[in-house]
Amino acid sequence: MGPIIDIDHLSKRYDSGTFALKDVSLQMQEGEILALLGPNGAGKTTLISIICGLVRPTGGTVRVGGHDIRTDWRAARKLIGLVPQEIALEPFEKVIDCVRFTRGLYGEPQDDAYLEQLLRSLALWDKRDAKTRELSGGMKRRVLIAKALSHRPKVLFLDEPTAGVDVALRREMWQVVRDLRAQGVTIILTTHYLEEAEDMADRIGVIRKGELLLVKPKDELMGEFGKKRLTIALYEPLASLPQDLLTRGLTLSADGMQLFYDYDTRAERTGIARLLGELTNHGIAVRDVSTTQSSLEDIFMSLVEDNPQEGAA
Repeated sequence: MGPIIDIDHLSKRYDSGTFALKDVSLQMQEGEILALLGPNGAGKTTLISIICGLVRPTGGTVRVGGHDIRTDWRAARKLIGLVPQEIALEPFEKVIDCVRFTRGLYGEPQDDAYLEQLLRSLALWDKRDAKTRELSGGMKRRVLIAKALSHRPKVLFLDEPTAGVDVALRREMWQVVRDLRAQGVTIILTTHYLEEAEDMADRIGVIRKGELLLVKPKDELMGEFGKKRLTIALYEPLASLPQDLLTRGLTLSADGMQLFYDYDTRAERTGIARLLGELTNHGIAVRDVSTTQSSLEDIFMSLVEDNPQEGAA
């Protein structure tokens, strides 16, 4: 089976000459979750808008379920659901009518049983007759998800779906996303909450200034860019490191009570055993050792800082 999303050398250039996207290529398989990370203005929303048919590209092609988004746009759009950043709902419309209306826009027949199941899965069934203006911000965002899923799309775009949502509600929405993946829905997620990407994504993509810097499986990315830090707690403070340990990559804490050693988890030898032996030879008594792993946020920041943003569109 071919990819559900096939993006080939996609570009978007505005009349001013600014590139919002530069030669982006990406394939996604059915039931996959991709977290697309990047600073503000990196091109995340532009990419989603092009795939959804809201913005016209200036180069390249996009196919969804084998359908070209420009030449066979109607079939492509029917496979797509979009949850936008902005909460735009008719304030005096009931929740159930709002979702029914969106389903009708895609030419789907009425299916109250499915809509009930959908609203129950999003904890909206009890609010079905409430007007959207009466809902909290988190509930309104759930309505957006219900609208996006009303026609049973194969691909779902979540553009900052938990912005402004409290922690408890955010975790409930994560579970909804996992359930959708289990049903075979392909999901592209943009978020500023990197723990979301680290917790849910199969692959991570990093975009900057319209260029897709990398797309890698999450575990591979963590292994390739992630480093571990060994923290060595001492019984007695050190005024300074012994001369022959200065080249070992050790860092001494300000109070002299801890040593820090960063190492690559992929290296054949980490050097930890040798290092601890050298400390013993110097009469440095070790009280405790612990390790910490780089988080996705650390990795993301290192990529962004190595490639500082310069006003991307």
